[in-house]
Amino acid sequence: MLSDREKKRYSRHLLLGDIGEAGQLKLSQSKVLIVGLGGLGSPVALYLAAAGIGKLLIADGDSLDITNLQRQILFDTDGAGEPKADLAEERLSGLNPEIDLEVIDHALTEEDLREYVPEVDLVLDCSDNLGTRKAVNRVCVAERIPLLSAAAIRWEGHLMLFDYRRPETPCYECLYPPDAAEPVLNCSTSGVVGPLLGILGSMQALEAIKLLLGMTSDINGKLMMFDGKHHQWQSFRIQKKPSCPVCNLS
Repeated sequence: MLSDREKKRYSRHLLLGDIGEAGQLKLSQSKVLIVGLGGLGSPVALYLAAAGIGKLLIADGDSLDITNLQRQILFDTDGAGEPKADLAEERLSGLNPEIDLEVIDHALTEEDLREYVPEVDLVLDCSDNLGTRKAVNRVCVAERIPLLSAAAIRWEGHLMLFDYRRPETPCYECLYPPDAAEPVLNCSTSGVVGPLLGILGSMQALEAIKLLLGMTSDINGKLMMFDGKHHQWQSFRIQKKPSCPVCNLS
């Protein structure tokens, strides 16, 4: 049962028939791993903390650089030079002291992921490199833990959900096979408009809340592409590849 203080804090959730007190209790009992606290991880962490997710594991090994502040809304100027994970802990605990935070202040290896992923109900990949995304995918597939992944560059971005509890779900490597090279273009070399990351990170947080509530998602196994210049979404069904070495090991 929610305390009187929690009922007041989450009152706008409680007014929704498909959340209510039972749904809010589900959120309070959920555990989520956020990989990366940059432009995507910032809105993800803020919204999930505000929503009352019971335990957030937040992982980032970088220190805050002033160039991050154009899009990483979790931080402020005074934090420049400090570890992002520590700054995030301070900000999120101030936002919602009701939740439990576990700080991981280094870049996650695949061995680390094998330790943390089985502990959670959902992983949100907010990282900025292909190697990390593939490692996260491999471990989530092995542990059958749902994965929400997003990325953005310039004016465009994409969002994907892989619910590995469902055997028909394709995986990230069905789209980006083992021999796929790291993209030449990235935010550091090509730029990105800040609100684009806010849109995609907020979508990640929204889908995360729906998933943790047990609601059906319409985007599982789809590549959702967003054009920020023209405000258009396109969706493409990802095909599960029989030859995929990750999700079709047999």
